[in-house]
Amino acid sequence: MLAGSSLSAVAADYTLRATANSNENDEDYHGLVVFKNFVESASNGAIEVELFIGTQLCSNGAECLQGVAGGAIDIYISTSGGASGIFPYVQVLDLPYMMADDRIAEHVLSGNFTRTIRNMALEDSDNTIRLMTVGNTGGWRNFANTKRRVANPADMEGLKIRTVVADLPQELVKALGASPTPIPWPELFTSFQTGVVEGSKNGITDIMSMKFPDAGLQYVTLDGHAYMGALWWMSNERFLAMPEDMRRVVVDGFYHLQQATFASPKRESIEKYEEFVAGGGDLYVPTPEQKAAFKEAAAPVYDWFKDNVARGGEIFGALEEAVQEAETSVNGARDADLN
Repeated sequence: MLAGSSLSAVAADYTLRATANSNENDEDYHGLVVFKNFVESASNGAIEVELFIGTQLCSNGAECLQGVAGGAIDIYISTSGGASGIFPYVQVLDLPYMMADDRIAEHVLSGNFTRTIRNMALEDSDNTIRLMTVGNTGGWRNFANTKRRVANPADMEGLKIRTVVADLPQELVKALGASPTPIPWPELFTSFQTGVVEGSKNGITDIMSMKFPDAGLQYVTLDGHAYMGALWWMSNERFLAMPEDMRRVVVDGFYHLQQATFASPKRESIEKYEEFVAGGGDLYVPTPEQKAAFKEAAAPVYDWFKDNVARGGEIFGALEEAVQEAETSVNGARDADLN
């Protein structure tokens, strides 16, 4: 069923206000459209989902999550950085080189690890903010720069790498021998042009949509240091106030949303990588040995996280366990399909 079809004209028993601080070209919006259409159809019109894209309801992670806690917003999607001010341990999703590929990441985020974060967030928000699922927003973070091909950690030495104003990405850049330089996102294009920064850690869709190659960003290394997780939050009071059959519809709706956001970056990145190379960009895929060297160089970040982030050791252990289970399951399936 498409948004705006006949079911939306039926008086709904429940109306969910969902917001994303993005635009209609973003994975977050695509996921919400899938969620809206599934929920409205599967509930036979009993649930209506209203979409507010951009900053109509709130303008940043802290404000939006407060809106969820207070009941003004029913559903909100954040990055780990956007939620870290309230739930610092969600930065676990930014830890480098923990998950090897999409199959591992999707297995981890579809299982009990996400439920562990849910329980921690409910506990720390006095049962007001509920994590419904973790999807993807933009694929994988990779290192990109204006100066040279980066094939080994040593090639990062001295590069001025743009980061957000957060400790964890800055610790990673320092561990690799580069210089972290916090720059606001809207200023990044000009900062590349003027040499204020010489690199960044972004997904290819962001790089191309912002036209960073025109500012000199010509080297991308597919080191895949972080899966760009998207955390989908819901008012716990609103969720629990619905009868079980409607809660089941909402839960299934978030499953469909998650699958859509897993798929969207894979499809969109193909065209963006082709566009980058066609424009003269250097796209480098590290060997397994080189990726292992990056992970080894980044290892101090793990200890920093466990020692400095509230509940960091607890969530780090949960992620390690989930990754090990995912690797066993996924690699077992791969082996079975080889014979």
